[in-house]
Amino acid sequence: MVVIEIMNILLIDVDTLRADHLGCYGYHRRTSPAMDLLARQGALFENCIAPGIPTTPAHATLFTGTHPLTHKIVTHGGRRDLDDSIPVLPSILERSGITTCAIDNLFDVKKWFARGFEFYINPARRHQLGLMVSCDEMNARAIPWLKSHAKEPFFLFVHYWDPHTPYLPPRRYRDLYHDGNDPCDPHNRSLAGMEQQPFGEMWRQFWFPKLGGHITDAEYVVAMYDSEIRYVDDGIRDLLHALDESGAAEDTLVALIADHGESMYQHDIFFDHHGLYECNVRVPLILRWPGRIGAGQTISQLVQHTDLAPTLLDAAGITIPPGMEGVSLIPLASGNPHLSTVDRVYTEECTWQAKWGIRTATHKFILSRQPDYHNMPRTELYNLKEDPGEGRSLVAIQPDLAARFEAELEEWLSRNLERQGGTADPLIEQGITLGKRWEAMKRR
Repeated sequence: MVVIEIMNILLIDVDTLRADHLGCYGYHRRTSPAMDLLARQGALFENCIAPGIPTTPAHATLFTGTHPLTHKIVTHGGRRDLDDSIPVLPSILERSGITTCAIDNLFDVKKWFARGFEFYINPARRHQLGLMVSCDEMNARAIPWLKSHAKEPFFLFVHYWDPHTPYLPPRRYRDLYHDGNDPCDPHNRSLAGMEQQPFGEMWRQFWFPKLGGHITDAEYVVAMYDSEIRYVDDGIRDLLHALDESGAAEDTLVALIADHGESMYQHDIFFDHHGLYECNVRVPLILRWPGRIGAGQTISQLVQHTDLAPTLLDAAGITIPPGMEGVSLIPLASGNPHLSTVDRVYTEECTWQAKWGIRTATHKFILSRQPDYHNMPRTELYNLKEDPGEGRSLVAIQPDLAARFEAELEEWLSRNLERQGGTADPLIEQGITLGKRWEAMKRR
């Protein structure tokens, strides 16, 4: 057993949480007072990018510290499993003498998500659809466990599903951000086209009636997403309060992150998390560690999901396995704000769309391996400084820059496939998964 520093880790993972809908990331609504306070008490990373979305590839990256191209989980709902030889964060911590616990239901998606957890508690088992589990239900298991294990070194992973689709916050939250207009106004056409998308019928038949009828106002649905954020923020507040009451807060590194974000109704994507736009790949990352990480820091350097596992291992004084591709962010958050990180993140999606992307500090380039159902072009190029909403592709205006990005992406892919002894692009080899539903719809 490795001798480690006596410390604890609380990893809070909020599914489907886009960074730019939090107050600490500049949002105009007060959706996140508890997360905002957490950010003021520690370090906020402005540009944390997910190398692979959605849930399964993102979490595989968070736990292995490797890119989806390396761990080979590039799609959600695919048949590929994580190789047993790849080290995962919970197993490393458990072998080092830390008590590990997950309040989570990713085990229902892939069994290897339970690897390394001494305690695996799944409150979602009470639901037919696991993502409907609420933060109150998660806390009803997480808080008692935290209080009963606060005297030993622990790693507690709490995976909240609010604000994942459908956005059905408790009724007491539903008027927080609604502007008062009739959400069912028949003259409002902002949701036109949604009915042609895979979850359009689910919204119309099952979820909109729970919100009061035939919803026509897209901004009302956005308000419900924001209300879900406020609801889970209150849950995070209660969890952190329990940590304070346990007496372990001063010895606990709290890390808050999301697996991916959410598209509202831009780029023809209605209330879902596919596409490599900023709303989906830019996620919150906050680290708080009293006495080790200075309060009130805002760190602008590019970081990515691969950095989480090395960061938590470094904090615990555990040697980072050589196969992990990320870097520890502890030095960056502990007084060296100019420490060099990556200058670009290569990202992918292979669930609804088969796309590769490059995200730099200033630009986003997207390359499609097959036509998508949103009628977007094969390549897209955006200047994020001038066009943060990615509304105007520059491929036709700056074709040379787009060509350089495409050549760089293909060279990076070829080089890394060769290093791993492979030849086939996994997006082509594995193919989209959930998007096949849309293929079937289009053939009808």
